[in-house]
Amino acid sequence: MENETAWYCLQAQPKHEHIAAASLRRLDGVEVYCPRIRYRKATRRGPVWFVEAMFPGYLFARFDFPKMHRAVRHANGVSTILHFGTRVPKLDDLLIASLRELYAGAENDVKIIDPEIIPGSVVAITSGVFAGLETLVTNVLPAKKRICVLLTFLGQEIEAQIRQEEVVHPGHTIRMQPGALKGE
Repeated sequence: MENETAWYCLQAQPKHEHIAAASLRRLDGVEVYCPRIRYRKATRRGPVWFVEAMFPGYLFARFDFPKMHRAVRHANGVSTILHFGTRVPKLDDLLIASLRELYAGAENDVKIIDPEIIPGSVVAITSGVFAGLETLVTNVLPAKKRICVLLTFLGQEIEAQIRQEEVVHPGHTIRMQPGALKGE
């Protein structure tokens, strides 16, 4: 009998992509790919590192559908195998290969997203009286781990120095693009 393994997109329970991936890895004949990103985000406590799935709510698994779909579907953390009516689309092997290429060198399939702060970057201040303010970086002082930013204060623009840890790049999130699924 011919091997019918293919990649499929699975929907995970909310915030359980890593649990679903771990459960699926314990199944014989199932290969799992669940890329994740690690990024800094402004919080009330200052910038905090977060790790989340690159495609929130989804992960990928390669398996023989007729033999393994029940075990995969009922694995801990898996909500369903993505389907459209009765059709279950297979993913192109090249799609997973390209994702893996993007993640080459990433430890445990976690890519760190930490854009470099350079003059001209727009950053959001995360602490102090200017918390939440988006401003322009005018200079980077690497020896002091500080940056110079341009602030508008009492109608005048002034340059101020702040610690690099007190800023983040606003709005950096990666989401799944339409057309990633291939019909049969």
